[in-house]
Amino acid sequence: MSENLPPSDRPDEEQLKALGKNTIGDALGIEVLEVLHGSVVGRMPVDHRTHQPYGLLHGGASVVLAETLGSVGSHFIAASKGKAAVGIEVNANHMRSVRSGWVTGKARLHHEGGKLHVWHIDIEDENGQAVCTSRLTVMLIPKPDRT
Repeated sequence: MSENLPPSDRPDEEQLKALGKNTIGDALGIEVLEVLHGSVVGRMPVDHRTHQPYGLLHGGASVVLAETLGSVGSHFIAASKGKAAVGIEVNANHMRSVRSGWVTGKARLHHEGGKLHVWHIDIEDENGQAVCTSRLTVMLIPKPDRT
């Protein structure tokens, strides 16, 4: 599941579920399928949780998928450095509507700096057609206390 990450940083299925538990990603049904250094793949259902009033995939849901994938990728890079990863900017262009099924997002690390990561995320429908393209900037910060 996680080649290219040091063995101690390779997330297993349970770690990925725990990371997303009780989050917006959990509420929307997002599933992280693969985490590699610089690459993350995940999917999201297109259903009542992710629809806008016209019965189409809500653009905001696509943005949540994009930010989730990039943030997960940065999290596993930052954790080995004793840091946390937080999104500071995200944009998205929506190209095609989707009514049902699943969309799949593929995030790739465009820039890996000591303080910032920039991710490009492409989201496709089940036929491989482009639905949304997004860019996410993540800042690495000191790991906060979880209180």
